[in-house]
Amino acid sequence: MAAGDSTKWLSPDEQRAWRSYLEATKVLMDALDRQLQRDAGMPHAYYEILVRLSEADGRSLRMSELAESTLSSRSRLSHAVARLEERGWVVREDCLTDRRGQMARLTDEGFAILAAAAPGHVATVRRLMVDVLTPKQLAAVADIGDAIVAAVAADR
Repeated sequence: MAAGDSTKWLSPDEQRAWRSYLEATKVLMDALDRQLQRDAGMPHAYYEILVRLSEADGRSLRMSELAESTLSSRSRLSHAVARLEERGWVVREDCLTDRRGQMARLTDEGFAILAAAAPGHVATVRRLMVDVLTPKQLAAVADIGDAIVAAVAADR
């Protein structure tokens, strides 16, 4: 730290909270990814795409909306959707309201794959997060997540 440095460094408690948050999110996402790879043959990123499509009207979303909702770049999403198309789980279709746009639609096979993968995924989320927290802690995690998402959105 240089003299005259105006950086507001983290206190020991803030540093502990930050590092704990980072480690928890990394190990949890790694565990979820490993479980989905092992049990369903897909990474968590593919699972998230299938979930987003399954929840959309007609199981279909514009590629740009899907990229935004999964926090993926358009090129990363396009690559992932291409892999899902190869598996027969998703199809791309032209957007009827905008000739430049494309839609991603979850196929019946993709929905069946998602339905088969979901119980194991949910069991892992429950075992590693939900069941180890009290209801008060779980509510705090939701509030914390909402606050961070709002701060990042406001910073864009």
